[in-house]
Amino acid sequence: MKPILKEGKNCWRIRKARRVAFLVDAAAYFDAFARAGLRAEKSILIACWDLDSRIRLSHDRAGDGQPLRLWEYMNKVVGRRKNLQVHILEWDFAVIYAVEREIFPFFKLPWQKNGQIHFHLDNQHPMGGCHHQKVVVVDDRIAFAGGLDLTRSRWDTPEHLAEDPRRIEPSGKPYGPFHDVQMAVDSEAAATLGDLFRMRWLRATGEKLEPPGKTSGDPWPPELSPDLENVNVAVVRTAPPHHSDEGVREVETLYLDTIGSARRFMYIENQYFSSFSVGKAIAASLEKKDGPEIVIVLRVDSDWLEETTMGAFRAKLLAHLREVDVHGRLRVYYPIVPNLNGKAINVHSKVMIADGTFVRVGSSNLSNRSMRVDTECDLALESHGEKRIEKAISDFQNRLLSEHLDVSASEIARMMEEERSLIGSIERLRGSQRTFMPFPEEEVSWTVDLFSEAPIDPVESIDFEKLLEGFVPENEEKNSSHILRGFILFLLGLFVLAAVWRWTPLGEWIDWDTLTAAGARVRENGLAPLIVLSAYVIGSLVMFPVTLMILVTAFTFGPAGGFFYSLAGCVLAAVTTYGIGKALGKGAVSRLPGSRINRLNKLLARHGVIAMGTVRLLPIAPFTAVNMVAGASHIRFRDFVLGTILGMAPGIATITLFERQLEAAIRDPGMGSIAILAALTAAIIAVVFVVKTKLLPKPDL
Repeated sequence: MKPILKEGKNCWRIRKARRVAFLVDAAAYFDAFARAGLRAEKSILIACWDLDSRIRLSHDRAGDGQPLRLWEYMNKVVGRRKNLQVHILEWDFAVIYAVEREIFPFFKLPWQKNGQIHFHLDNQHPMGGCHHQKVVVVDDRIAFAGGLDLTRSRWDTPEHLAEDPRRIEPSGKPYGPFHDVQMAVDSEAAATLGDLFRMRWLRATGEKLEPPGKTSGDPWPPELSPDLENVNVAVVRTAPPHHSDEGVREVETLYLDTIGSARRFMYIENQYFSSFSVGKAIAASLEKKDGPEIVIVLRVDSDWLEETTMGAFRAKLLAHLREVDVHGRLRVYYPIVPNLNGKAINVHSKVMIADGTFVRVGSSNLSNRSMRVDTECDLALESHGEKRIEKAISDFQNRLLSEHLDVSASEIARMMEEERSLIGSIERLRGSQRTFMPFPEEEVSWTVDLFSEAPIDPVESIDFEKLLEGFVPENEEKNSSHILRGFILFLLGLFVLAAVWRWTPLGEWIDWDTLTAAGARVRENGLAPLIVLSAYVIGSLVMFPVTLMILVTAFTFGPAGGFFYSLAGCVLAAVTTYGIGKALGKGAVSRLPGSRINRLNKLLARHGVIAMGTVRLLPIAPFTAVNMVAGASHIRFRDFVLGTILGMAPGIATITLFERQLEAAIRDPGMGSIAILAALTAAIIAVVFVVKTKLLPKPDL
């Protein structure tokens, strides 16, 4: 395999590491971090996607005076050395993750009174992106990077027992087996990761941190045996364009270069598999007559949101790869252990090994967002023909396979030597209760097209100013007309649906009595008001189309109930996202460059109720975007609520009336009901144009 790593092309810097260790699963990483931190003299730097101060770093060392919880540990560490400074940089997370996060970041507890511990929520990322790097640096002498954060639901051992009493969340709730990998490096490679953190800290806070300088001790724990010594390690990043930063896509470039260079095999572990570019590169490799074997180990269990989006992309990519795999060189697995009651190990690792000469461990998923939208940090190294490095890479791969297949690493090595095939070795060793299972051939869901540009896995970050163009565009007439055309097409699409029900067999597909019964069950539920209002709030947080929610509400509760439920839900959702915009105002929206933001703030401050009524009456902007921008502007809360009610009530009434006639046309698809629906559709479109062109004042922006 030819050399792959090239500074400035597919990696940031290549630096010498005197020692390198592969830490398989969080028990090993948490222990190594705790031991290294106790040896820190001047600096501990932590960049993370998430952090939970309540987690246990150790479950087996309670007797040696080692504090068990992270916050206790950090306070003890800084208490021992008055010159030690700890800097923690955590992603200023999206609202949809709030229920999964510890509450303390909002209040900076329990460390706010400790002058040696500096905590900051980093919101310096494009809209729709996140900070996904998992990097810890001690004195610029040892550093850890990979897929593991110091947070809940991560700690586990390579045994991955189905039931382990030590695997408990801070709330006391048990969680299932969790597999991940971290790398430890020292010397120049560690200092480079320190530089990466300091660049992040400067951008997030405006404060410049100086390197810690020389220290007297060595923070590398004596108990941590290195897997490699004296080797060059590459630091690989994703950083999306943001403000004046052009961004880097080294993560994606290195994935594509590695896939294109592999000759014998690739072994991949990853949480996700939804990247369009990586999928295309693997397909091209499989189509080659003499290409490499490719083994991919994935997570099979996920929640409904991921399954609908990331899972749908994965199903489509895997279906395509299986189709082009005419030479039989692809295998996709997921690992299981006994007694999990149909579930599997949570694969969270991000590992790639190619030809036994190249290895990569990091934070980047095989997802679109990891390639271009989120900040990521991977570490990679290659052998350059040195047998000692190739042996270390093979030993690491054998450790992973040993863990998954429940056989010794030496048996894996013997089988690889005998078979001369990664797939052949795995297939011969599969079959025990703890093993690899073939990844299921999932049905390619219709949601693939629906979520082709899903916010959960975007190909590019969301341009906030472009998002606002429909709200306060440079050319208001041109852009608002474009969005109005989309709204009109939506109404026409519903009209066509009713007509299709009248003249095609589609009318036989859905039992309207069943749908009516389902609606009745919702209406009769004592928690119906709470369910509906919560649905509107949650829908606004994930930018679900509010018009569609109003239609569903009208169908479920009828004209009167549907109107009041929809209005109450819209107002509550608007107030919620207004509050979020207000909270983020100085920290996010006000820092966005460009004239549109300033014009919008002036518009809302100057026109108040009229401005809100205008943007609510016409569908010229995303509902959630309007609310958050209003919250970040100078509009008074009273004017915001009143304008929302006055502006949305006519639209909700119109949509409710439209839904009832649409339902009537589908239930009784006669020419009369279709004609009435057509007339109503035309009337709504006409009113929209009249209001827009004749009645609404054009505010001075």
